[in-house]
Amino acid sequence: MKTLTRAVFLGLSGVGLAIGGAQAHHGWGSYDAAKKFTITAPVEHVDWQNPHVHLMVKHESATWEATLAPIFRMEARGLSPEMLKAGTTVSVEGYPSTRTEREMRAERITVGGKTFELR
Repeated sequence: MKTLTRAVFLGLSGVGLAIGGAQAHHGWGSYDAAKKFTITAPVEHVDWQNPHVHLMVKHESATWEATLAPIFRMEARGLSPEMLKAGTTVSVEGYPSTRTEREMRAERITVGGKTFELR
């Protein structure tokens, strides 16, 4: 009986960890797809890390954080951290967050005249 109880406990613990991990990754439901907009501005800062690359740009006197694709997808589409150095002008098209002011989910980014699809 103890073995069965322990197995159930371990199984439920694993499910709890999986759910917690899924909640830590915000999902795309917290962005307003009806309000697509584009920011064209120089890069202020980039965090080239998983689970998503984050890009900071100035828009209407405020810094916006654009959530881009994961590193593997960025690189597969031909983007590298060198292309997004501070001062490089980019156009980021995406949707505003419904939870975090001045955050957007990027669908595509244009760098050096070339557009990269991120989804």
